[in-house]
Amino acid sequence: MNQKRNTLRVLAGGALAAATAGLLAACSGDEKPQFKSIDLTGADYAKDFSLADQNGKVRTVKDFAGKVVVVFFGYTQCPDVCPTSMAELAQIKKNLGADGDKLQAVFISVDPERDTPEVLKAYMGNFDPSFLALRPTMEQLPQVTKDFKIYYKKVDGKTPGSYSMDHTAGSYVFDIKGNLRLYSRYGNDVAGFTSDIRQLLKSA
Repeated sequence: MNQKRNTLRVLAGGALAAATAGLLAACSGDEKPQFKSIDLTGADYAKDFSLADQNGKVRTVKDFAGKVVVVFFGYTQCPDVCPTSMAELAQIKKNLGADGDKLQAVFISVDPERDTPEVLKAYMGNFDPSFLALRPTMEQLPQVTKDFKIYYKKVDGKTPGSYSMDHTAGSYVFDIKGNLRLYSRYGNDVAGFTSDIRQLLKSA
C-alpha cells in the first residue's frame, strides 16, 4: 500500500514539474509575435516571383536577403488605392529611421499593357527611388497572380485605352530570410504596419 502511495506521489510530482516547466516557457518571452496584419507564417503560396523590374533586371525574393520585402499588386493609372498604398510605404520607410534601408517595396503591375518600363520608372520616382516595379509579360501575369491569390479584372472604359483594373488591394510581407509572413489589408494604419515591420526586423 505504501509503495502505491509513493508511486502516486512521484507521478503527481512529475505532472506538477511538467506544468511548472510549461508555465515558465510561456513566460520566457518565446511567445508568437502579435501582428496587426494577418499572420501567414507557413503558408504554401506566394512564395516567390521571377519578373523583370523597371530597369530590365529579373528579380526574385532572394535578391533582397536581409530586408523585409513588401509586395503590392496594382497599376499606375489607379486613381486612389495604389498611390495611397505606395505613399504609405514611403512614410513607413521614413518612420523606420536608420532601418529604412532594410525595407524593400515591390510593386507588381497588373496592367503590363500600359505600364511600360518607362512609365513604371517614373511612377516609382514619385514615391521613393529605392522602390522597384515589376512588369510581368501578358503571359506571366495570370500565373503570378494565381501564385499570390490576387484577383484582377479589366474594366472597359469609354475608349479602348481608358479602361481600369479591378484588383486585390493589400500587401504581402516577406521577412529578411525571404519567407512569407504577413498580409496587410488596404487601410491598415501606418503605425500598425510600421510596428509589424519592426518586429520582423528584430526577429533577425
